[in-house]
Amino acid sequence: MCTLIVRTGRRLSLMGVRDELTDRPWEGPGEHWPEYPGVIGGRDLKAGGTWLAVSPADRRAAALLNGRGRAADERTRVSRGDLALRAAYTGELPAEADLHDYDPFHLVLAGLSRVRLLSWDGERAAGSELPQGTSMVVNTGLDPASERVVAYLPRFRDSERWDELIQAEPSSDPGALIVRHELPDGRIFASLSVMAVEIGREGVTYDFTDLTAERDG
Repeated sequence: MCTLIVRTGRRLSLMGVRDELTDRPWEGPGEHWPEYPGVIGGRDLKAGGTWLAVSPADRRAAALLNGRGRAADERTRVSRGDLALRAAYTGELPAEADLHDYDPFHLVLAGLSRVRLLSWDGERAAGSELPQGTSMVVNTGLDPASERVVAYLPRFRDSERWDELIQAEPSSDPGALIVRHELPDGRIFASLSVMAVEIGREGVTYDFTDLTAERDG
């Protein structure tokens, strides 16, 4: 995932936009992991994990974004895709001592009472609480100077219809929310899906949009 929007309040709203290589296989949301019963998310079929996990029974969700920094040692590196699953299932963020085999990331763990952010740059971890109101997390974290944040955070703050904001045409512009880049080797890096989650005391709902299906159709 490359963008996460969070709005706190009586109901907690999250929207995750996943950007990835279009030839990387994946499937839509489901309870794909027997070791994490009750946890729902889309599954990356290459590494087996997810980018946004929801535990409806616990009224919480966890989202993972790639970060910037020092890559893990190739000999011991493990996929980051289990981090959101474990956080959604346990309600806990991993300890810094357990992170050295992961590439850099940002992990958000959200529930009605608090929303926490754990950022790992390959050398050190930093934890924080997301502020009240509407926030955007991108690959550089809670970064107010990000062109995407500058362009879109005010729109998400002012809008009650977030689904309208993901209707933009895909673009390679640095400030675009829905992206599409053709790489030098001919592969395409693009926004593949959007998952919106609403968490309230009365329950949890989610809505999944496959952007590739919309483009193909």
